[in-house]
Amino acid sequence: MDIELDAVYIVWLREVKKYFRAKERILGSLAMPIFWFLIFGSSMRFTVNVGSNIDYSTFLAPGIIAMALLFTSIFSGVSVIWDREFGFLKEMLVAPISRLSIVIGRSLGGATTAVIQGIIIMILSILLGVKFSLFSIVILIPLMVLISLGFVSLGITIASLMETVEGFQLIMNFIVMPMFFLSGALFQISNLPNIFKIFVYIDPMTYGVEALRYISTGGFSSIPFYVSLSFVVVFSAVTSIIGAYAFSRRK
Repeated sequence: MDIELDAVYIVWLREVKKYFRAKERILGSLAMPIFWFLIFGSSMRFTVNVGSNIDYSTFLAPGIIAMALLFTSIFSGVSVIWDREFGFLKEMLVAPISRLSIVIGRSLGGATTAVIQGIIIMILSILLGVKFSLFSIVILIPLMVLISLGFVSLGITIASLMETVEGFQLIMNFIVMPMFFLSGALFQISNLPNIFKIFVYIDPMTYGVEALRYISTGGFSSIPFYVSLSFVVVFSAVTSIIGAYAFSRRK
């Protein structure tokens, strides 16, 4: 049991060290969320009325935090392909540890880096005038971990089925951007035509955004919080199981 826990810790530590050593990765993954927040939040905060006595920047901040979590989490799965191409994955697989420990370590490492990205966006939001209570910050961090675990596991699942980085990136482009735009990160989903709501409500990102928004704004959400939280929990559990299975089937 101790060796499995040590394996989880070492794989987690490796993922975190890789993140901090790749300064360009940090800047690159933050560029798009910051761009969206500065452009939309600053230019439209006085023109878009979302109701409930909150301005657009306050409404937008949870969506941009969720965007940072989504992008960082899913694209962390590409490390599976890189490790396979450079032979490091083979060394890990022949070690006297279970593949489940490797998956758990990778998932926790990817979630850790994603949450760091989310906290950076939160700090930026505060500097730009968005108010977060101490209580909301305390609740948001474990919620971000839960959301990140689900999307990291999704990234690991897809990476385990792909052979090349190019193929992974192509699939991600068809998944990540639609998930983001349909999630209600930039707009209220209650104002959408019914035909679009079908896609919105099957998008797991929607429930992550709404859960973050409910906590950060003190109760503003288009979906009841217990529904959003339940969906996030189930999604994270299911993708974790599928991710572990897909990774374990790798030759």
